[in-house]
Amino acid sequence: MSQDETASRAFMSRPLMARLNSGYDTIFHHEWPGWIGAILLAFLCVGLFIWGRPWGVVGGLRVWANSFFDLVGLRVGPAYNVLFNEASILTGGLLLGAFGAALMAKQFAFRMAPPLELVKGVVGGTLMGVGSVLAGGCNVGGFYTALHALSAGGVAMMIGLMIGAYIGLKYLLWEIEKFPSKTRPIKEKREGGFDWKTTQPMLGAAVLLALVVISILYIQGRYSRLGGLLIGTTAIGFMMHRSRFCFVRAFRDPFMTGEAIMTRAVALSVRLGILGFAAIKFMGLRDPHVYAYHKFFFGSLVGGIIFGVGMLLAGGCGSGTTWRAAEGQIKLIVVLIFFAASNAVFRAIMVAGPLKLLDKMGVPVFLPDYMNYTWTIVGLFGLMILWVLVATWNEETDKFTVF
Repeated sequence: MSQDETASRAFMSRPLMARLNSGYDTIFHHEWPGWIGAILLAFLCVGLFIWGRPWGVVGGLRVWANSFFDLVGLRVGPAYNVLFNEASILTGGLLLGAFGAALMAKQFAFRMAPPLELVKGVVGGTLMGVGSVLAGGCNVGGFYTALHALSAGGVAMMIGLMIGAYIGLKYLLWEIEKFPSKTRPIKEKREGGFDWKTTQPMLGAAVLLALVVISILYIQGRYSRLGGLLIGTTAIGFMMHRSRFCFVRAFRDPFMTGEAIMTRAVALSVRLGILGFAAIKFMGLRDPHVYAYHKFFFGSLVGGIIFGVGMLLAGGCGSGTTWRAAEGQIKLIVVLIFFAASNAVFRAIMVAGPLKLLDKMGVPVFLPDYMNYTWTIVGLFGLMILWVLVATWNEETDKFTVF
């Protein structure tokens, strides 16, 4: 009898409640492998593109920030109804899906950060806001889905993110040397009282069920696009939390620890998404040039560098900051606020006036217009494979590891 058969029989011989608890832990408590997150993310992103529009994060944050500014009497940009705006729904689904997942896993808790980390959160969030304006999106819209959409801007931002991550990591190394962190005593859990963690799974289930119901209400009404986008991004938020899928780790870890696990996962997800988007565009199901709007190459490259530095200081990218803020991380909540506000303000500056500075950052480049679909896919696949090979080689040699 094989080892798998023995394990299967041992599992089935356990009491029903023990099997249910084990299954619950596997889905809601134990961390999922990165490759599972990579495949699910690509599948969901292609599905969102078919349904309505690609996944994005910073657009929704900008909608929230503009709406807040408008509420307090400051007209920064156009204010929309956050409940009926597609960009807002994409970001809201990610945040609430991750919140539900955190509750289901009993991992939600407000966690304070040291003062210096909060300052870095302010600076990092601000840099991410500025960088995402120049690049036409954060790590999601400017890099991940930009490559899916076959935009040359995604390549330029990828290079910028690598440079920015290296610069940011060099700063963190300097900070550790000059300002070593002090170990703080761990507070022991008080005995007795209300056990908050026991109620978290029930609240998490309620949150996820409410999101499903809201999606159905959207679909049954006149807002079917919003309903599909909400259920899709809720699934993305849940999946990213459970797999700890993190773009920062893909760019940071090869320089910091030499580890390339998340680099391989992100590269896999990018390749799968490219195939899905390319098939949709090639068959004429969507306009080929749609969402290939990024400013190549200056805006994407410089924006990527600024964003890369910011995400290292912040400890999270656009998507990572959002799903980790949903866990109650105070620093990441601060990052999210300044990320949203700085993006809204800086974009208003860049598009205002007769100069229209954002238009001078470059022009959109849809790669198949210059290389055809076959060679575009071959080229982007080659870039992802090269990234993985170099990261894996560094994993074994530590040639590029800063620490």
